Amino acid sequence: MHFAGVIERLGIANEVKAKAVRQPGGLVGELVAAGKAEIAIQQIPELLAVPGIELVGPLPSEIQLVTVTAAGVFSGAEQAAAARSLIEFLAAPAAARVIQAKGLEPASG
Repeated sequence: MHFAGVIERLGIANEVKAKAVRQPGGLVGELVAAGKAEIAIQQIPELLAVPGIELVGPLPSEIQLVTVTAAGVFSGAEQAAAARSLIEFLAAPAAARVIQAKGLEPASG
């Protein structure tokens, strides 16, 4: 719902809403691929997952919302070592290249 706030702040909400095609859930890029919409606003990895559309780029930084994802291991986890191994794997440089290729920013630290 971040985008709804963006179009409100830009003063174009009524115009955008009048042309909007709704798709509850799923990949909104599929509407573009099917010719039912001209533009899709969604998280980059979800847009990259849709064949037949072109990613133009992210919203400008002034209006962009970055989602941060974290990983941790519960103190009572039955498979704590395996969980730590998975986190280490996901934080490795080789994984960072794949993560970035899929439209996410790898961990920085």
